[in-house]
Amino acid sequence: MINDGGSHFYERHLDALLRKYKVYHRTGLAYNLQTTGQVEVSNREIKSTLKKVVAKSRKDLSDKLDDTLWAYRTAFRTPIGTFPYRLVYGKACDFPVEMKYKAFWEIKAINMEVKLAREKRILQLNELDEFRLQAYDSARIYKEKTKRWHDSHILKGSS
Repeated sequence: MINDGGSHFYERHLDALLRKYKVYHRTGLAYNLQTTGQVEVSNREIKSTLKKVVAKSRKDLSDKLDDTLWAYRTAFRTPIGTFPYRLVYGKACDFPVEMKYKAFWEIKAINMEVKLAREKRILQLNELDEFRLQAYDSARIYKEKTKRWHDSHILKGSS
């Protein structure tokens, strides 16, 4: 059994019970991704996607892995309430790379003013900060809801 170091795991009664059933008790860190299962959940989702897109011979696994990881990283995440890509870059990932370069060259061709570009970039950075704050709030609210649900089911189960 691995726990997060909470004081309720260090009682005489619990120690006696664990010894009785020969349960090995270890303390892990709450933010350790391996012990919290987040790595396993992510890997399970990536593996599931690969099973759907890779041929039975698995010769195209290396080709499909990049696409699968891209899809995983750009998919909507409920806990943060947005796409991870949007948190990093401040915009949704909806255009192929070729279209991004085409737009860049068109802007460069019309010689956009430097002052105007600077002001626009500052606005974009402010919007990015707002997205990140919203994601932080969404994650906090999601955790609170999950905790309330979990606590209500634990209380029902222990009654």
